[in-house]
Amino acid sequence: MTSKLPFSDEQPRRDGQAIADSTDLFGGTDAMSDDGADERRFFADQPTRETNLAKAASTRATLQPEAHYLGHRERLRSRFRDGGEAALADYEILELLLFRLIPRRDTKPIAKALLARFHTLAGVLGAPPALLQEVKGVGETVALDLKLIANVAQRMLKSELREKQVLSSWSAVIDYCHAAMAYETTEQFRILFLDKRNVLIADEIQGRGTVDHTPVYPREVVKRALELSATAIILVHNHPSGDPTPSRADIDMTRTIVETAKPLGITVHDHIIIGKDGHASLKGLRLI
Repeated sequence: MTSKLPFSDEQPRRDGQAIADSTDLFGGTDAMSDDGADERRFFADQPTRETNLAKAASTRATLQPEAHYLGHRERLRSRFRDGGEAALADYEILELLLFRLIPRRDTKPIAKALLARFHTLAGVLGAPPALLQEVKGVGETVALDLKLIANVAQRMLKSELREKQVLSSWSAVIDYCHAAMAYETTEQFRILFLDKRNVLIADEIQGRGTVDHTPVYPREVVKRALELSATAIILVHNHPSGDPTPSRADIDMTRTIVETAKPLGITVHDHIIIGKDGHASLKGLRLI
C-alpha cells in the first residue's frame, strides 16, 4: 500500500476515483461567486422596520378612514372661537364640552340624548349622577365631570354674593339659589345667614327631605343664627315638582320661625321657594 505526500500533485483517490478538489466539490469557483451575489441581493431586498410600519399605516388608513367627527370637532371649535356661545345651539355647546370628556367618540348623539332627557343645559348639569348615567354613552366619569362643572358654576355665582349687601344684590341671590337647588330631586332647606350689614356670613343646608317634604325645626334655625352672630336670615327651599307655589305648610312654618326669631333680634327677610319653572317670594306675596 502506498501513500502520497500531502503536497503531492497527484489527486488522492477513494475506491479508485479521484476526489474532486474543494472548488469542484462545492460547485466550483463560479458557482460560489453566483451564490454569494444571490445571498447579498436577498438581504438587500429585505424591507426595513420603518418600511413595514409605513406600509401598515398606509393599509390602516385605507381600511379605516379618519373618523368623520374629527373634522366636525375642529369646525365646531372654530365657530365657538369666532362667534362665542351665541354662534352655537345648546346641544352644540354641550357637544363641545363632551369633546374633552369623551375624546374618541361622536358626542353629538350623546349631547342630543342628554337634552332630550333633561330638557335644558341647566337640567343636564343639575341632574344627579345616577340619572345622567342612564343616558347611553354617559359613564360614571363623565357624569362626575358634568357635576364638577355644575359645582364650579354654583361657586362662581356664590362668589358674587361675598362682601356685598345681599338685599341690594337680590337677582344674584335668586340666580345662585336656582343654580344650587332647582334641579334637586328631593327637598332641601337652606338658610343664608347675614350680619348687621346684610352681608352673607354663611350659607348652610339645614335639612334634606323627600320629594315633597323637609322637616324644619324653628328652634334649631334660631339657635344656629345665634351661634353665627347673625342678625338676619333668608330661608330657601326647593320644590322638586318644579312648581314654586308655597303650600299651607310652607306658610305656617315660615311664620313660626319669624315669631321665634323676632324676640331675639333676628329678622327673617324672606322665604324663597325655588322650582324649575321659577321662584316664589313669601314676602313678595305678602304672606309674611
